Amino acid sequence: MSRTVYVNGKYLPEEEAMISVFDRGFLMADGVYEVTTVLDGKLIDFDGHAARLERSLGELDMAAPCDRATLLAIHRELVARNAVTEGLVYLQVTRGAADRDFAYPEGVAPSLVMFTQAKSLIDSKAAKTGMKVISVPDIRWARRDIKTVQLLAPSMAKMAAKAAGADDAWLVEDGQVTEGSSNNAYIVTADGTLVTRDLSNRILHGITRAAVLRFAREAGIKVEERAFTIEEAKVAREAFITSASTFVMPVVEIDGARLGDGAPGPVATRLREIYIEESRKAAV
Repeated sequence: MSRTVYVNGKYLPEEEAMISVFDRGFLMADGVYEVTTVLDGKLIDFDGHAARLERSLGELDMAAPCDRATLLAIHRELVARNAVTEGLVYLQVTRGAADRDFAYPEGVAPSLVMFTQAKSLIDSKAAKTGMKVISVPDIRWARRDIKTVQLLAPSMAKMAAKAAGADDAWLVEDGQVTEGSSNNAYIVTADGTLVTRDLSNRILHGITRAAVLRFAREAGIKVEERAFTIEEAKVAREAFITSASTFVMPVVEIDGARLGDGAPGPVATRLREIYIEESRKAAV
């Protein structure tokens, strides 16, 4: 049975879903997106994702397709119609359909497309074994804080990792790690300090990142928000990534250098447990 998807006010079988060939998301990558986790049929940190969506739209002077309450209702309806107990809800907002022009069109309604992905997130093999990452140059544009649909550079980084026999790539700019290809990056230093890149236009302001840092501080873990190098990461006690689709995922190898004993470390393991437990409590 096919999924039900949402396209501009209509719930449709995925085979019948269509968008204009003149949509600016297709022609110009003129759009933003969000991905919200579903656990036990409920949404994780919906307000955080909605707030970031609103910020992205504002940064691009793009109209919102609906208010937050309506957006929540659509999320819940899609989860129910597709009987998703564990997985993701993806949404994309574009500036809408207009004849091709670099200038923003006037009087055009934004497009909203949403769909679900059923996926096993908690019972993850990678969470038990850890991930291997490589480093690649960060060739993305300068406004990574806006969650746009311009994802070709991250896709290229993922493919470079795959070709190297790794699971993912960490992006490096001016000698320092910005983030992973689709996630935020962290290390745990020899003295147990958790280090991750500070917020700026150079990285995405991760919703999972914010929650994990809050939980880490509540657990008494020292946190430093600063840049770090690949060389520093290679000699770290632990490393991990966070995202809506991976939660907290341990990294056990960076550019061929094994971290610790090559197994997921206690900090990443514990933060993953806390994140899942607390997220389930607060799910809507």
